[in-house]
Amino acid sequence: MIDFLIVGGGIAGLSTGARLSNHGLVTVLEAEDALGYHTSGRSAAMFAKGYGPASVKALNEASIGFLETNEYLTPRGLMLVGGKKQRESFQKEAADLGVRQITLSDAQSRIPILNPDTVGYAAISDNAFDIDTDRMLQGFARVIRRNGGSILTRQKVRTIGKSDHWIVETSETFETRNLVNAAGAWVDEIAQMAGIPTIGITPYRRSIARIPAPGGHDLRNWPLMLGVDETWYAKPDAGKLLVSPCEADPTTPHDAYADDMVLAEGLARYEAMVTEPVTRVETNWAGLRSFVADGTLVLGPDPTDPSFIWSAAQGGYGFQTAPAASQLVADLATGAAPKLDMASVKALTPNRLGR
Repeated sequence: MIDFLIVGGGIAGLSTGARLSNHGLVTVLEAEDALGYHTSGRSAAMFAKGYGPASVKALNEASIGFLETNEYLTPRGLMLVGGKKQRESFQKEAADLGVRQITLSDAQSRIPILNPDTVGYAAISDNAFDIDTDRMLQGFARVIRRNGGSILTRQKVRTIGKSDHWIVETSETFETRNLVNAAGAWVDEIAQMAGIPTIGITPYRRSIARIPAPGGHDLRNWPLMLGVDETWYAKPDAGKLLVSPCEADPTTPHDAYADDMVLAEGLARYEAMVTEPVTRVETNWAGLRSFVADGTLVLGPDPTDPSFIWSAAQGGYGFQTAPAASQLVADLATGAAPKLDMASVKALTPNRLGR
């Protein structure tokens, strides 16, 4: 008998599985051919402590020690960029992100392609980092296997039933005391199969393009650029630049792909703030960022059946919150006292949803 059967092999499922593998036998089921295939494999791979609502910021703060200890972080920095007519929005967002305002000349010394004719405001944070997402996924997977657990791919869930324990059918049959729902955009489909009230998950598409280094610049020391009101971002990546329109278009669970028109609009917003035009898009893709109505994660046992455990609604915060979020799920699932403050715990558990 499995103690914890986890549906979903992205960062939510693997991090939760690693934590729970200290308390019992874990099996992770992934529907695709590879781990982290959907959202986890298409992440911006950034840690920014000030990014997200209050409960997410609490998870960020609680996660940074783990990320640093395991050397998953590389300094990147984050620059908030505002147009000349965006003063009020810029100041509000800068305060929320905890970034400090700098002069335009200082901003241009860091990113020489910023356009002085259009950029009116800039602010910087050195407390933002690239995350080695692949190594992080594999690190959690190693913990599961080291503790005697297993990780299986090509295991799409077909049916879920329950007697005195859960019975999950894929191409095989699995019996488990506890069922962990970490299925990303598909979490409500898994809940429906299990007869558990859904949480109202909505997947939102976000597209991204890879372009050559603007003007042939060396991008290694450039920070991530974020447009005010999160209307675009640009992030150095392996000598290229990733540019996203930061769209949040509601959709259905599927293997997402970029919308060409939305991508073009985002590239135009980026181009308006720089002196180097986009002459070529090398490749593009999209991912799904899944949220519930209040925009924060859903973690822990369901109030209607505590043997059904949520690790869901990571939105755009999955990797940066995973260490603390997975620990909270494990604490709540095993009856341990949460290490997170109680206000944050209440803001994250499914009990708050009042279904």
